[in-house]
Amino acid sequence: MFTGIVAETGEILSREETADGLRLRVGAPFAAELEHGESIAVSGACLTVEAHDAESFELFCSEETVERTYLGSLDVGDVVNLERALPADGRFDGHFVQGHVDGTARVTGVEQIGDDWTFSFSLPRPLAKYVVEKGSIAVDGISLTVADLTEPGTGYEGGAEGAFDVAVIPATYDITNLHDKAVGDPVHLEVDVVAKYVESLTEGYLGD
Repeated sequence: MFTGIVAETGEILSREETADGLRLRVGAPFAAELEHGESIAVSGACLTVEAHDAESFELFCSEETVERTYLGSLDVGDVVNLERALPADGRFDGHFVQGHVDGTARVTGVEQIGDDWTFSFSLPRPLAKYVVEKGSIAVDGISLTVADLTEPGTGYEGGAEGAFDVAVIPATYDITNLHDKAVGDPVHLEVDVVAKYVESLTEGYLGD
């Protein structure tokens, strides 16, 4: 499990496409501390460390992972958010993040307001029911709060998608890869798992 509190970013050092997926090597300041088989969230996608040295680590993205994320479009030099799995006695500062990407979206707006930033993102229709104003959402693995929400079908690009805004403080902007994002860039979305459980329980109850 993760919390969406990104403390470090990494840089894609190499990529190799294989018949089964994609192999990435990522440079990271904490690479020497990693262990084989450790889980790590890479821009919100939970992956497994297969090898590491003092300066970098290697990951394998299966074909399914490549299809469900934008990791397949990453190139050498690109910056990704990194979060190690939460230890049992760790401090919990964000929200429950599983590292399971629910979908991809894109940046639709970036505006600096004073020292802070407002980012706008598209919201795919299948995910809209899980997103509420003032609720939590993980964007590229970053735990953020929905500041404003436009439901699908209410005017955004003909209603095919919705949209949502988040407020980003300077620390988050500087530490994460958001400072590299521009309009049109892809992002991973993971909706609040609590909303999924509520939906599942409600459907089960109504079906009895």
